[in-house]
Amino acid sequence: MAEKRCVVLLSGGLDSATAAAMAAAEGFSIYALTLHYGQRHKRELESAMLIARDIKAQKHLVLDIGLDKIGGSALTSGAEVPKGDSPATGGIPVTYVPARNTVFLSYALAWAEVLETGDIFIGANINDYSGYPDCRPEYIHAFEHMASLAVKAAVEGRVRFRINAPLIGMTKAEIVKKGLSLGVDYSHTWSCYDPARGESGLVPCGRCDSCHYRAKGFSEAGMPDPLLKKNI
Repeated sequence: MAEKRCVVLLSGGLDSATAAAMAAAEGFSIYALTLHYGQRHKRELESAMLIARDIKAQKHLVLDIGLDKIGGSALTSGAEVPKGDSPATGGIPVTYVPARNTVFLSYALAWAEVLETGDIFIGANINDYSGYPDCRPEYIHAFEHMASLAVKAAVEGRVRFRINAPLIGMTKAEIVKKGLSLGVDYSHTWSCYDPARGESGLVPCGRCDSCHYRAKGFSEAGMPDPLLKKNI
């Protein structure tokens, strides 16, 4: 029986870890792709490696692509990461990285063609999130359509590309519950945009948007965050 392959964009965060677990539960052999794009929160790269091991990825590819050379985001420059007692509202926040998911999916598309698979998984999510334009269903559908026009394997009819975004309409609480049901070890994931240094290493700041949404998800799921317990 032929191997059922997929490429999973694995950032090291809660969402991508859950999407990877869902792909594995569907019987896919996981080819994990992590992009080191010059982000200030490089701690997530360590988490991506742990998650790739947890899901028994066939291969974990980590590529350096240097979006910090372009800038335009608080995550790729020295600009201050917004922090507060509640998530920011009113427009797309400064933590948006210009064209990030388009760049990421393009790399995933190239690898998927070489692997001769049409399935790509991404942990994009529109609920409990910061309003990034490249996390919307219409964007995912548009990229999938573009892939069918841009890639040799698709034009020749050998591969039909599918951008799988299984978390797209789920709340963070639903994502947490789903991941726990699949055995995701969330103590291996990382979400914080601007971690602080504690006695045992880097610890989540607890005040950036990403920390807020993560905390909200675990709280509404009625579960403690194992990453916070790990860092106490």
